[in-house]
Amino acid sequence: MSPAARAKLAQAKARLDTLDLYPRPVRMRRVRLVSAPWLFRLPWFRRFDGYTMWDLILVRGAVAECGDDLITHELCHVWQMQHHPLAMPLSYLYRGYRANPNEIEAQRAAETTRRSAVALNERPGARPPSKA
Repeated sequence: MSPAARAKLAQAKARLDTLDLYPRPVRMRRVRLVSAPWLFRLPWFRRFDGYTMWDLILVRGAVAECGDDLITHELCHVWQMQHHPLAMPLSYLYRGYRANPNEIEAQRAAETTRRSAVALNERPGARPPSKA
């Protein structure tokens, strides 16, 4: 895995570590972040900028240029699958995409931790609001 991918994943993990969504923090042992622009040319994947398959995060663009929110969102899906390895991916079959609780949770995780990351950048050394 590239140094850029490692850095992006470390930053996303730090953001998710401020949340208490699951009993254990996201485990990074097998997580990989890979640029796969060819995948996002396929009809089903055109609407996505990132896609997670258990411990593999695929992104449309170059890893170094991916937004932090996208990586945090996709890593949240990894975390969800670590706790619900069958129910999470199957939920998209019977709940769809837009109203799927897993999708909503990943969006909120990125939004919430974005605000925390901004606050920490303004006050280095401060604890995130969810850990204060």
